[in-house]
Amino acid sequence: MRRAVVTTTATAAGVVLLLSLKPHDGGNAPVQAIGTEPESGGAAAPASTGRSVTGDAVNTRYGPVQVKVTLDGTKITRIDVVEYPSHDRKDQEINSYAIPLLNQEAIAAQSADIDVVSGATYTSDGYTGSLQSALDKAGVK
Repeated sequence: MRRAVVTTTATAAGVVLLLSLKPHDGGNAPVQAIGTEPESGGAAAPASTGRSVTGDAVNTRYGPVQVKVTLDGTKITRIDVVEYPSHDRKDQEINSYAIPLLNQEAIAAQSADIDVVSGATYTSDGYTGSLQSALDKAGVK
């Protein structure tokens, strides 16, 4: 009986480890925009009547970060990160959680004056620099 429990436990642990493996893309992942999600309960957001301004790309230790801001007047309604470090799995992992947090904070603050995300300092610094650049280009104080 004990041997069956040990074998079952080891098999279950092996399956969990196998399923947690993700293929490595060799650093050739395409740059994709990460933006804010519409707050309409999953329904598509209405077409924006605002204007979009792209900030300067800010170089960081791990690669450039660049944002595009959509504004309705002077109100930030959406932020898309059009360029960010994504060369390896660690970059992708860090930015998959950091960028949505940065977007949320910036929209709540309605400015680039936001806290850095712990563990994503370089991305945070590049993000706030590019966001401030976009806001400056848009004439938003």
